[in-house]
Amino acid sequence: MFYVSNTQLPFEQLSPTFEGELYFDNSIPHQAIRKLYATDASVYQEMPVAVALPRTIQDIQKLIHFATEHDITLIPRAAGTSLAGQVVGNGIVVDISKYFDKILEINAQEHWVRVQPGVIRDDLNFILKPYGLMFGPETSTANRAMIGGMIGNNSCGLHSISWGTTRDHLLEVKALLSDGSEMMFSPLAPRGVPSNGGTKGSSGFAIPTREYSDLQSEIYSEIFEILSNPDNQIKIQENFPKKTVTRRNTGYALDALLKSAPFGGTEDFNLSKLIAGSEGTLCFITEAKLNLLPLPPAELGLICIHCSSLHESLLANAVAMKYQPLASELVDKYIMDFTKEHNEYRHNRFFIEGDPAAMLMVEFGAETRAEVEAMAGAVVTDLTAQGLGYAYPLLFGDESKKAWDVRKAGLGLIRNLPGDTQPVNLIEDCAVAVEDLPEYIADLGEVLQKHNVHASYYAHAGAGELHVEPMVNLKTSEGKAKFRAILADTAVLLKKYNGSLSGEHGDGRLRGEFIPFMMGEEVYALFREVKNLFDPKGIFNRGKIVDTPPMNEFLRYQPDQVTLKIDTVFDFSNQESILRLAEKCSGSGDCRKTQVTGGTMCPSYMATLRERDTTRARANMLRHFYTDSTPDASNTEETKEILDLCLSCKGCKSECPSSVDISKMKAEFLQSYYDKNGVPFRSRLIANFSQQMRLASLVPWGYNLVFGNESLRRIANKVVGFHPDRTMPMLHNTTLRAWHKQRKPHPSPLLSGEGAFTPSPERRGGKGERLYLFCDEFTNYNDVEIGQKAILLLEKLGYEVIIPEHTESGRTYLSKGLVKEAKKIAIQNVGLLKDLISDETPLIGIEPSAILTFRDEYLDLVPADLKIDALRLSKNALQFDEFIAREIDTKRIHSPQFTVEPKTIKLHGHCHQKALASLTPTKKMLSLPSNYSVQLIPSGCCGMAGSFGYEREHYELSMQVGELVLFPTVRQQPEDVIIAAPGTSCRHQIKDGTGRKAKHPIEILWEALKS
Repeated sequence: MFYVSNTQLPFEQLSPTFEGELYFDNSIPHQAIRKLYATDASVYQEMPVAVALPRTIQDIQKLIHFATEHDITLIPRAAGTSLAGQVVGNGIVVDISKYFDKILEINAQEHWVRVQPGVIRDDLNFILKPYGLMFGPETSTANRAMIGGMIGNNSCGLHSISWGTTRDHLLEVKALLSDGSEMMFSPLAPRGVPSNGGTKGSSGFAIPTREYSDLQSEIYSEIFEILSNPDNQIKIQENFPKKTVTRRNTGYALDALLKSAPFGGTEDFNLSKLIAGSEGTLCFITEAKLNLLPLPPAELGLICIHCSSLHESLLANAVAMKYQPLASELVDKYIMDFTKEHNEYRHNRFFIEGDPAAMLMVEFGAETRAEVEAMAGAVVTDLTAQGLGYAYPLLFGDESKKAWDVRKAGLGLIRNLPGDTQPVNLIEDCAVAVEDLPEYIADLGEVLQKHNVHASYYAHAGAGELHVEPMVNLKTSEGKAKFRAILADTAVLLKKYNGSLSGEHGDGRLRGEFIPFMMGEEVYALFREVKNLFDPKGIFNRGKIVDTPPMNEFLRYQPDQVTLKIDTVFDFSNQESILRLAEKCSGSGDCRKTQVTGGTMCPSYMATLRERDTTRARANMLRHFYTDSTPDASNTEETKEILDLCLSCKGCKSECPSSVDISKMKAEFLQSYYDKNGVPFRSRLIANFSQQMRLASLVPWGYNLVFGNESLRRIANKVVGFHPDRTMPMLHNTTLRAWHKQRKPHPSPLLSGEGAFTPSPERRGGKGERLYLFCDEFTNYNDVEIGQKAILLLEKLGYEVIIPEHTESGRTYLSKGLVKEAKKIAIQNVGLLKDLISDETPLIGIEPSAILTFRDEYLDLVPADLKIDALRLSKNALQFDEFIAREIDTKRIHSPQFTVEPKTIKLHGHCHQKALASLTPTKKMLSLPSNYSVQLIPSGCCGMAGSFGYEREHYELSMQVGELVLFPTVRQQPEDVIIAAPGTSCRHQIKDGTGRKAKHPIEILWEALKS
């Protein structure tokens, strides 16, 4: 449900001089953007009055003056991964992620860096690595979390027990105040005058005056006055969490300022410590100076302590902490179980032994592996002596990274729980002293039992903070009431342990209502005084931390709302419905990582850096669309607008922890859209690719004459809506089917004569020699030579190759949203092949996007009576490289059959291959020649994505995607390096983008075969 304000503001007065982007009117693009910014990673939803993406400091100043004049609030937003609703509200959302993303200065000698707030933490550390430095705080969202957001929440992360919090490393903050003036918050020197002038306060510290506005001077004076008051000092010391609670982010950090020299502490007085954790409510950050740490030790080892109960794991944590680990993190059974069926994370659970109820992941670091093993051994000895844990695998290198990935994916993985009762961010940020954690969690279990709810427990055991996520149905009135009651009871429990309501996720609008109870009315009054001092008119993120609305209002769902049944062509029963699949998006923003982090998801976002082009944005828009029981033309067009730049790469199906398959939902949406509005000419033309090629193959010379001539091609491209600069694939003078039908298989010289390789005994009888080749539409017409080499190669290796009766794959129909036509094709192919294909006689495919339809879409397209057949067929539909790799493993194909000449191969994988299968078999196949060196190009999508890169309006973005990693990498390679790419679209994109010819792995292996 949307909570929409009727506020009408004269944005047209601001727009002409605003250099960035501004969305505020009732047009479809503007309304779509506003809807996308109505949510973050929390349970809240409220339509903003406008969305602004400022380009300059002056843009932000204009927004501040506009907000002041019209009594509207500015809501600073970075990656939008807030869990407490910090960036949701009825104001102007100001997104700094796109344009304020510069690293301004690195001082390696003094170990600091100066950055804009839109710099991503992991991307920053990638740049810092050659200097031997890093920014320490490491959230589980570090590959998309931005420095501005980390300051706002005082982010801590996995290694906070050793690397500290953001506040610990925040040296200076440059920000705009509520009067529009710019201010630098930095350490004040004891006595003496700072460089910008000042007067000595009663504390003996220099209070800046010269070159400062009245507001700036007042801030310093009043903060000193508040903190110098002995009564206030006592209130703060008595009401803040006890000192051994390291995660302490409730309210404003007045306790941190009391540690400074003016008030009897040892630290410099620095208001940056107050800005950290203030959630954008005090000022608007434009720059930050950060302290840097040396890189971790050379060897990092991760002990995975398997426990039979949650309580046992917390006792193990107490033991582990005695040995001063770098990190101690907990993963519970919920998370581990959800990795079992996940496309990506099921490969990362190799280290899990048996069925643990909880696992404690404890990391140690040293310069040598022997030292790490000794540290780990000491912990394990202690644990076993106390009867804690039953397995203790020690992981290093890539293995430990995969284990950490399971831990980091916890927030998204638990969103795979079926039904409307889902884990909610509510008490996930509560922290106590480490020594109190076992008893606190036991007491909390009783609280949850009282409310008859289960919960998931994971994360920062070593810091005294477990992310406890109770399962609540927020779609009901009962669930909405329970949501508040659980937090109220937990707050009472936290008071017992003198803990913190917020550890690192912030108060926002979720926990702000309970700050007066936790901190006492007098301390809360100090918080309000601080807010009013910095921001007397409430223009910075109003309604967060102080004076918040009720915590169970403005939720994503209207309680007890009836959602109509949605009829679909795809079977969404495994996800319960298309709406439930969209709702699985937690908002955690995994889709906002850049090419620096790597992976496929999400190529359009990597190129544009716009929120609207994220997987999250598309899932949110589909959720809005299908939640509305009577969608009108307006929200239909809004949804289509946001889905437009989805390349259907399927990266989200595997890389999103919640497996939100946007490609599938986009195709379904387009089918329903076409049913009401008709199918566009170009979409029909592309979908009917096989029919077009069948006709063209009658006169291939004519087709090639037109599309092989630049002038004629440009004209033809314009006519059908393709970009004139895009070249077209040529037709072969025959089809693969025709060629195969006319020829006779040739006996393999490798299986007879002198020096022959003897097949295995099961081969000699012919059993298992026959296989079936899926003659996809792209290989049949355009890549005929590759198909020919595939058949010749297999025959040379001793296999009988049969092209069975089947139709096209349906990929072109799926890519354009013609799902009903694809369904007919799926039914036909499963019917034709179900009795032929088995483990002994597999179906082999050349083009990944075609053969993988059997594993992916076909399973959700065929009717119930073909489901079992489709499933069996999917298990025996193999990519060419998978078949070869299987035969290598069974010793049926050997390296001596291939050349010993050394060659280097750079391999780019197809998106569907990476999402639905793996590149490991491709690498294994290309490594058959003993001196071939195969290196993966760390690229995501190539940018072509079937017809996407041909289309006039998508061509430029297609090339931008290619330029992220793939094109530069290919251009850097010497001519003797072979570029390999299994996908036909990928090879074409590489040719158009770099001028280099990429080869299918089949071609490379054929050329390497000894004659």
